[in-house]
Amino acid sequence: MICAASCLIATIAGCAARTDEHPAYDPGALPHGSLGASIAYGHAIVVDTRHEMPGFARARMSCEACHLDAGTKSRGGSFIGTYARFPQWNERSKRVIALQDRLAECFLYSMNGHPPAYDSKAMIALVAYIAWLSRDVPTGSPLPATDRPVEPPQHRTPNLERGGALYAARCEQCHQSNGNGVGEAFPPLWGANSFNSGAGMARLDQMTGFVKYNMPVGKPGSLSLEDAYDVSAFVLHHSRPRFDGSAVVRQTPRAASFF
Repeated sequence: MICAASCLIATIAGCAARTDEHPAYDPGALPHGSLGASIAYGHAIVVDTRHEMPGFARARMSCEACHLDAGTKSRGGSFIGTYARFPQWNERSKRVIALQDRLAECFLYSMNGHPPAYDSKAMIALVAYIAWLSRDVPTGSPLPATDRPVEPPQHRTPNLERGGALYAARCEQCHQSNGNGVGEAFPPLWGANSFNSGAGMARLDQMTGFVKYNMPVGKPGSLSLEDAYDVSAFVLHHSRPRFDGSAVVRQTPRAASFF
């Protein structure tokens, strides 16, 4: 989800009409010129990451796998308001991070790949797109309660057998019995082509909420919280790539005149 944040749904082409107070992404409403083109490129990256940024994502999925409707869907990894909440303290890295750092995390964990340089066309476009979606949200606005991870059932441990049965009945048609999905339309949930162990979606609370409110495709909300808890635990019980914290992230050196 975010990436993590963050990755469990069919990639949906384009942006569906919104049902809440925020409009769908409208390319006709973008600013003219280079800024509008950058925002549009950011949207294209979110929708088709591996095509727009070949070599940056090893996982067989796009950003939209975790950020539904290109990051405009409430309870589906929405980007709306994200720009207004950075810089922020990051518990994982124990430091204050910028939005570019958070996007770098998505490439490292959810995409199991490597991030673009912070001053690259792609990174600037992603920031521009998220800023555009967040343009009506006041700086410092808290994360809406609807977009926070849910609290999984506390009275019992997840039932993996029950989760497996639910997966076979409700998820397998799209994501396959081996969890490898089908192309990028139905992303892999485990195995070598999926998100790695450091991704937000590798957390049981994060996946439980995502599944509860967005799965299965065409029938979101049809699973109970306990259903979502068990099937998420079943998915996360399988192997996936391990995050390599020793990998070196290199940024492109620039002449001072670039700035």
